[in-house]
Amino acid sequence: MHNYLDFEKPIAELEGKIEELRHLSSDGEMNIADEVGKLQTKVDKLLTTTYEKLSPWQKTQVARHHDRPHAMDYINALIDDFTPLAGDRQFAEDPAVVGGMGRFRGQSVVVIGNEKGSDTAARVRHNFGMAKPEGYRKAQRLMQLADRFNLPVITLVDTPGAYPGVEAEARGQAEAIARSIEVCFGIRVPFVSVVIGEGGSGGAIALASANVVVMLEHAVYSVISPEGCASILWRDGDMAEEAAGALKLTAQDLEQLGVIDAVVDEPLGGAHREPAEAIKSVGREIDRQLAELAPMAGEQLRSARREKFLKMGASGLA
Repeated sequence: MHNYLDFEKPIAELEGKIEELRHLSSDGEMNIADEVGKLQTKVDKLLTTTYEKLSPWQKTQVARHHDRPHAMDYINALIDDFTPLAGDRQFAEDPAVVGGMGRFRGQSVVVIGNEKGSDTAARVRHNFGMAKPEGYRKAQRLMQLADRFNLPVITLVDTPGAYPGVEAEARGQAEAIARSIEVCFGIRVPFVSVVIGEGGSGGAIALASANVVVMLEHAVYSVISPEGCASILWRDGDMAEEAAGALKLTAQDLEQLGVIDAVVDEPLGGAHREPAEAIKSVGREIDRQLAELAPMAGEQLRSARREKFLKMGASGLA
């Protein structure tokens, strides 16, 4: 059973009718195949028209959908012989950031991701994907490990932002994020980042300062959440929908602005409807991007990554 978003109510009603018909059919001799087929066609058309014209706020809701595949879903499906590595060697292990070594299509890699958790208990354990300083220091350690052994880095970004708690600030949250970005720019290996859900603020850029940044079709990536923006600009959280439109946070907007490099198509109705298909699409895109980066030498990779970010926004200053 799907968890429907507010704007999906017409779809929910049609799919509810389909379930009712199937239930009736299983209880008797009634043949409802034709009727179910007609209703399913209507559902597919409605999904297509609905998802073709999603507003930025609706895309934000889709990006946050609990049933979207999370970082560990991608790792379990795409990375063979994954060996998780824990701890920052300074303070603690942070479950909000997962990472380790494994093989992607036969190639040894280091993979790092924000993990939100798939149920209530897991979300609490992973702190809803909001990392503390030790999470970013773990990411730094893993990226430096990849650099030492010449292994490509893959990051899977899905976080509302860095954890804003007092203890995180006391342990140097800002410094940890800044240092993580510095390490991203310093490593001499191919580096591909995928925004699979939310890319929130510095908590996202700390893992996404890559040679190539791609986004899923209905993911979002922004300097601040719509709610945070609304509370600062209008002092009114109810203005979040308007803020989402102003932030240019959709994959389509960001590709046009040159902030990201490619958009990965999602299955009809979003990644939460067909997680396996979404994961396969991301796998194909990562494979394609790593193949393009493979011929580049270490210093060339590092220089290209720095130049990529330095050029952002430069045309608007001319």
